This record gives sequence, structure tokens and C-alpha cells, in this order.
Amino acid sequence: MDFSSIEKLLRPNAPDFSDLPWHLPLSDWQGNCSRLEDAPRGLSRHLVLFANYGGDLYCFKEMPGNLAWTEYRLLEQLEELQLPAVAPQGCARLQSTSVLITRYLDQSLPYRTLFQQAGLQLYRQHLLDAIAGLLVQLHLAGVYWGDCSLSNTLFRRDAGALRAYLVDAETCEHHPKDFTPLLRYQDLEIMQENIDGELLDLQSAGELAADDPGVPVAQTGAYIRQRYQRLWEEITREDIINPNERYRIHERIRSLNGLGFSVGGIELAPTASGDQLRLRFAITDRNFHRHQLYNLTGLDVEEMQARKMVNEIQELRATLSRSSNRSTPLSVAAYYWQQEIYSPTVERLQTLVKGSATLAELYCQVLEHKWYLSERARHDVGHQFSVDDYMENYGLTE
Repeated sequence: MDFSSIEKLLRPNAPDFSDLPWHLPLSDWQGNCSRLEDAPRGLSRHLVLFANYGGDLYCFKEMPGNLAWTEYRLLEQLEELQLPAVAPQGCARLQSTSVLITRYLDQSLPYRTLFQQAGLQLYRQHLLDAIAGLLVQLHLAGVYWGDCSLSNTLFRRDAGALRAYLVDAETCEHHPKDFTPLLRYQDLEIMQENIDGELLDLQSAGELAADDPGVPVAQTGAYIRQRYQRLWEEITREDIINPNERYRIHERIRSLNGLGFSVGGIELAPTASGDQLRLRFAITDRNFHRHQLYNLTGLDVEEMQARKMVNEIQELRATLSRSSNRSTPLSVAAYYWQQEIYSPTVERLQTLVKGSATLAELYCQVLEHKWYLSERARHDVGHQFSVDDYMENYGLTE
């Protein structure tokens, strides 16, 4: 069978894959294709092969009937929702099977590597937290996984922790308007059963490096479920705050950041009594703040610094919207923040720049100091007071 005669769908930036032995079933490609490579992989119910094109690896998964086309569309939806999943590159329809083509997730590890190698034991708890975080992200976007397992997940190291990526989407469903608590419950039940079963199989086969005293194998699924519940409750709850308690917004953001989530938007809505505000958060992933801050202000700083600054701009935007009784564009809030808050503050901090310290770093330290002072005072003390106190205690008084 010539590849040109095969019904297929390929992305414009993908190779054409025409030099692969499409006239053979995938099970016979080994030994008949020089592009094939071995790469770390988890368990799969389907045959999976890897092909090298110019140093980039692509995964080929053979599936019955037209399932590859269905999964390709599901992965496209996950990509549009900016969820952590493998990137679809194409699909092809053969005589009785179909083939899904995805981009290999570089620098990723399957769970067996983390559980079988003793030197990687310290990552195990991060791995479990990463699965909980991935499930929360999916459910916030209205995505039901339907088959969450260790085998269907890959992991990347991220600043000493791990980030989880969905690999197998064939059972996924997108419910943008009617994602019910029952679907969340079912997903968690499936996750717990799958993960406990996978680890018990490894343990029975003597393939676990050692049991983790912090999270024993028999309690792994329950641990992920508990972490999920804590994340879900923290992210979805609403706070009622008084108008002079802006420091509580920052307090809540710190809590969410500590759980591994970034804040992409804040809404302050008046309560029925009118003298309090209802605080809601829109949660994002952890990758875009540096670019967002640069696009808004031209400031080029590190990701963690950018996260704190964008969080502050979001707080300011919510306050400006509340005071003007209309929605303030983020670009307007960013311009006000840069002119009235950031620039005057770093101008005063210039005298403290030395060694590896940068103005962005010092500004973030002032933000931390402001949060500490506001929490102690139980009201927002403001930037001016915070800078004065910071310089008096940690720098040079003017």
C-alpha cells in the first residue's frame, strides 16, 4: 500500500512520513525501517513505535477501526484548551486499523522509570501531586478523562518537581457546560482503581525499587485523591472580603501558587449587602507569565518574578474595575501599575542593586514584605509604607 493512496490527515508543520513502510502492518516495521528508535514508554494496550525525523521523535500508535481519528480530534481539543497533553501531528486510516501520530514529549519519563530506579524515589510524591494537578486542570476545563492511570501519563521535571502530561485521550470527553460532580467522582474512582492496580502489579513482580514510607503503595490512589480534593476546594471556593482587605487577595494567590497553580484572572463581585466583595479566581497553567508581562509592559524578568508582578496587575485591575464600576482592560491596569507603582518603587530601590540582585528581584522582595506587613496589620499598608520599612530594615534609608 502506497502512502499517497492512504486516507490521512497531517499537520502542515509535520513531516510527510511517506518513506515509512506503510505497505506493512506496524508490527512488521521493526527491521524494515531505519527511522525507528527505542524510547522510554509506559504500558499500552496498543502497539506504539517511534520514528526519528531530523532529531525529532514521532509516536505511531496503531488502533482498531477509526479510533485514531477520534483521538486525534480529542487531542486537538485539549490543545485548544491549552491543557498539558501530547501534541497531535496526524492520523491515517488503513484497511482495518488506523494510526495516530503524535509528537514525542521530549525529556519526559514514564512512571515505571520513577518507581523502578532507587535514585528517583524522591520524585515519587511529586509525581503523585502532578497527577492530582493534571486531573484538576482537566476538570476545570470540563474534560472527563475516563482512563486516568500511570501508564497514560508522562512526566517532565519542572524546577525540582514533576509536571504530568496526558498521553492517551481515546476515552476523553469534553463537557464545557455540563461537567457534573458525578463525572468528577467517576474519574477519581477510575484513577484510584487503575493506579493502585498498576503499582500492586509492579510490587508483586518485584519491580519496585522500594516502598515509599511517605506514601505506601496500597495508599497511593487515596493519596492522589486527597491531594485532588484539596486542590479543587482551594481553587473553586469563593471568599468574601471587606473592601479594605486587599491583602487577602494576595494571601489567596500565594496559597494557590504554593499548590502549583497560577492565577490568570480575578473577579471582585459585590455581595447582596453591598459592603463586601466576593472573590473568584480564574486558574491557568504555569508557563505564560513571563511572556504575558513582557507583552504588557516590555519588562523581561524571570518566570517566578513575572508571576508575582502579573498577579499584582490582576489585583489592581480588579480594584480599578470595582472603583470605576466598569471592566478595566488588563493593558490599562498594566500601564497604571508600571507608571504609578513599579517605576517609582524600583527608582527608590536603585541604591540596593549589587552583586546578583536585580531591580525585579528587589521589587518582588518588597511585594513579599508588603504582604507580611499587611497580614500583620490586617489591612493593606500600601507600597510607600512597605518600601520605607523595607529600606529601613534591609537597605539604606534615604
